[in-house]
Amino acid sequence: MATKETLRMLGPGEEAVIDKVTASGELGRRIREMGLVPGTTIKIMGRAPLKDPVEIKLKGYNLTLRNNEADHIMVRSGEE
Repeated sequence: MATKETLRMLGPGEEAVIDKVTASGELGRRIREMGLVPGTTIKIMGRAPLKDPVEIKLKGYNLTLRNNEADHIMVRSGEE
C-alpha cells in the first residue's frame, strides 16, 4: 500500500514519486521549473547535519531543497 507524505519526511536512500505540489505563486513556479512535477521519481541522497537542506536525485541530476520547500511536495512511497 502506498503512503502519502511530504518530501521532508523521507530519509536518505528512500525513493518516492511526486504526487502533488501544493505551493502556489512564485515558490510553486520555481519548484515546478526545477523539474519537481507530479509523476517524477525522486531519491533522497542525503541531508545536511542539521537536517536542512535535503539533497535529492531526479531525472539524472542532484538538487538541494530547503525543508520549507520540501514541505510543499507531496509524495507517495511504497508499493500500491
